[in-house]
Amino acid sequence: MRVTTDFFVSALVRRIFSNGGFAAIAKKGAAEAGAVFVIVDRLDGSYDFYGPAPQTYFTEMREGRVFEKVLTEVERDKITDKLVREMRMDPDHWVVEIEARGGEVDLPLIKDTGEPDRPF
Repeated sequence: MRVTTDFFVSALVRRIFSNGGFAAIAKKGAAEAGAVFVIVDRLDGSYDFYGPAPQTYFTEMREGRVFEKVLTEVERDKITDKLVREMRMDPDHWVVEIEARGGEVDLPLIKDTGEPDRPF
């Protein structure tokens, strides 16, 4: 069973804080099943952007959430443009912002092989 988005986001933010980092919920979406996007502020004027990995990557149904890096080291405007387009398709999405010098984040990411690198 997959946990609700509200629970997942709360756990993600709590984990970031417990590891000495900073994270904030910039936009709340549907509590039960909203898509989650993550903005990583690299603290050097650039940002990374993560979105849900497409379901076509998986041969079987996944229980946890897996992300893919959509944009790397871009200006904030590029991420804002993506989120505006997302809002038109899915107004119930969530946005979590994380500060991470160098862009290191602890997210379950899709590898080049199409399989997640670890469960969350």
